[in-house]
Amino acid sequence: MASLLKVLLSVDFGYASVRMSAPLILAALGGIFSERAGILSLGLEGMMLTGALAGFLGSFYSGSPWIGLLYAGLAGGLMALIYAAACITFKANQVVAAVGLNILASGVTGLVFRGAFGISQDLHQAPAFQPVPIPVLSKIPVLGPILFNHQILVYGAFLLLPVVIFVMYRTTWGLKLRSVGENPLAADTLGVKVGLMRYFGVIISGVLAAMGGALLSIGFINTFVEGMTAGRGFVAFAAVIFGKWTPLGVFLAALLFGAADALQLRIQALGLPIPYQLMLLFPYLLALVALVMAGKAQSPAALGSPYDKSGGA
Repeated sequence: MASLLKVLLSVDFGYASVRMSAPLILAALGGIFSERAGILSLGLEGMMLTGALAGFLGSFYSGSPWIGLLYAGLAGGLMALIYAAACITFKANQVVAAVGLNILASGVTGLVFRGAFGISQDLHQAPAFQPVPIPVLSKIPVLGPILFNHQILVYGAFLLLPVVIFVMYRTTWGLKLRSVGENPLAADTLGVKVGLMRYFGVIISGVLAAMGGALLSIGFINTFVEGMTAGRGFVAFAAVIFGKWTPLGVFLAALLFGAADALQLRIQALGLPIPYQLMLLFPYLLALVALVMAGKAQSPAALGSPYDKSGGA
């Protein structure tokens, strides 16, 4: 117990919690745009995985992680466009479409990676983002190393929160986006282009989720491994629900799940007589518990419902 408490109070754990939560924050805050527009963000896993591969390939072949990040955003946007077309234009069942997208991403990323590098077990390294200590602030005892000694994408994930809050609640565009997720028929009557707004919401979610995936490949381990997102997209989806579809709530939920991921790694390092498989399950068990606890949360009224102009959502 004393060892666990020591871990929880350590600077290393705080640093790792911030670091591990960043990909979840990017994906989960992206998921808000999709869900607030009325489209389930269950495809975040596939979008993250696609972004992880595209980011790695872009960085590997160009020599620049920034080019890799651009490739990731484009690839995530393309996957989101496919998902949006299925759900919005063709009015497919959103759960089925999301499952199909995740399977497609798993298969395509494996095929492309093996096509580029073969089935060799060698790890191919790509130029990656490096930590950028913030002058003065990084020297603050305890808080400095925890908060101000990260890669640029980690800072970006945390700075994204006020941007999302502003866009969602302080702009006309954000009001339109929320309106098509609550009452698309009323929004349409007032001249809001429901389909277009839903496309925007889904594509933004795909771009941000893919950037979260790129952070894993060219931010954390400098390479790509098949299936490397390991369910983080589903955890981000859980964070959206647990956070009750509000930017701050979703941000805090992603931070909690990131801390849980960091904690299971450190508990394994303590050498406690606990099967490591159980510790690997810990973040996902926490996400499952969070979903159960959030069972009575009020989702956007038209979430998951296709919009038919003749009959509403």
